[in-house]
Amino acid sequence: MKKVKVHLQPLVSQINLPTVLKTAFLPGDSTERLFIATQVGEIFYIGNGVIRTFLNIRSQLLQIGASSGGYDERGLLGLAFHPHFYYNGLFYLHYSVAGTQGPGALAKPFKPDPCDPETLHLKWMNREKQFDHIDTVEEWTLQSNGQPQRRRTLLNIRRPFLNHNGVNSLNFSPETGKLVLTTGDGGSGYDPFHLSQDDMEIAGKIIEIDVNKHTFIKHPPVVTRFDELPAPIQETLTVMAKGVRNMSGVSFQRFYHQYIKYVGNVGQDLVESVFSFVHYKPIPVPHLIQAYAMKVEPNLEGFINLGWRGWEGAFPTSIIRECPSSKTIDEQIIAYYNDTVKVSGSRLQPLTSYFHKDPRPDKFAGIALTGVQPYMGNGIPDLKGSVVFTDLARKEESRPPVKGILAYTRARFDGRPSDYSVIETDDPFGSKSAYYVSLGTNQDQSRLYLGVYGSMKVADRNQGTVYEIVL
Repeated sequence: MKKVKVHLQPLVSQINLPTVLKTAFLPGDSTERLFIATQVGEIFYIGNGVIRTFLNIRSQLLQIGASSGGYDERGLLGLAFHPHFYYNGLFYLHYSVAGTQGPGALAKPFKPDPCDPETLHLKWMNREKQFDHIDTVEEWTLQSNGQPQRRRTLLNIRRPFLNHNGVNSLNFSPETGKLVLTTGDGGSGYDPFHLSQDDMEIAGKIIEIDVNKHTFIKHPPVVTRFDELPAPIQETLTVMAKGVRNMSGVSFQRFYHQYIKYVGNVGQDLVESVFSFVHYKPIPVPHLIQAYAMKVEPNLEGFINLGWRGWEGAFPTSIIRECPSSKTIDEQIIAYYNDTVKVSGSRLQPLTSYFHKDPRPDKFAGIALTGVQPYMGNGIPDLKGSVVFTDLARKEESRPPVKGILAYTRARFDGRPSDYSVIETDDPFGSKSAYYVSLGTNQDQSRLYLGVYGSMKVADRNQGTVYEIVL
């Protein structure tokens, strides 16, 4: 693929960790503003070169970074503006709720042992007490006086572990007009409770929410499963895909009269994967619940399955450890053989993948995929029509200064995987670490924005910079 070089133009600096980068037109405003949501609960927008506060909900978030050595995957994770935000002022938030910290679902870190069947069939028990925190999805409105106000709660979701809650987790579908929520598998590692493939579990899914249906339920219950929801809320939900480990939202690229959907599934030990699809068959949650109650398999023809936990991208999920005969060689053992076989015929193949170890000189070893966005602009001609993605940091650069990675690929329609190429950037970071934590675009996908942080720890404050990616 063609080598592309770009420049990173700083827009704002010394902010907290930027989790979401999106643009919108404020009601009555003629300028498209860049909105920046930070993990600690702030939302800013840039107007006329000045950064202004749109909303601050720090007091409504649980304290992040305190109990985990500074690293955390909770906080303000999703921001989405209603397609008619300019007229109705509606926007949506996904965040971890203050005062909901629990002990977690397991007493110690989990790793499956193929020789111990008990580790392969764990159940999440005593959920009302054994959980880590509660996430909420809310609808807000921008009042006529310019002040945001919470309008209603759409979902309250109990999460088993600190991590894999998603990021940039709310996006509106231009096809259906529905709010799309991405939920990670619940966390820990290796999906210990097998939540991502269970049709009743909210974890590990891509969910569409019909926000035009008002349920009139003021305080939705805190749940982990679809069948725990009141019927009026169930009727607002469809499941778009399952088999999700953790991802940075769904992005849409117009292709004639249809849209290509892109999702990036963060890997476990081996590989990071970008998936794409055009056609899909969302399943209404009431249909899933009915099938479950009748103990029959739902009709999953056309349903999207990313394959986790049996598959990590295009590969069976493996445990990687040192080979007993040589510590310089890795031994790989299939962790969930039965799950791998069961899902093998129904899973979606990745569009492109990159590895945690890669000896090829024109590739890179990554850590975690943090953003996937189509680019349709003319400003960087060699990228037009491509899909740009980011990784948190080059794995080989494990010592400071650590630098993230930009890369791109292109959609294919023959079912074959697509190659990718690194996007070369200038280095405005100098001797400072630069973790690439988020990727965003404007409404017509003609501009790309990159969120960078100087630390892996959200507790290390004010180390964030947002750049525009330009030629």
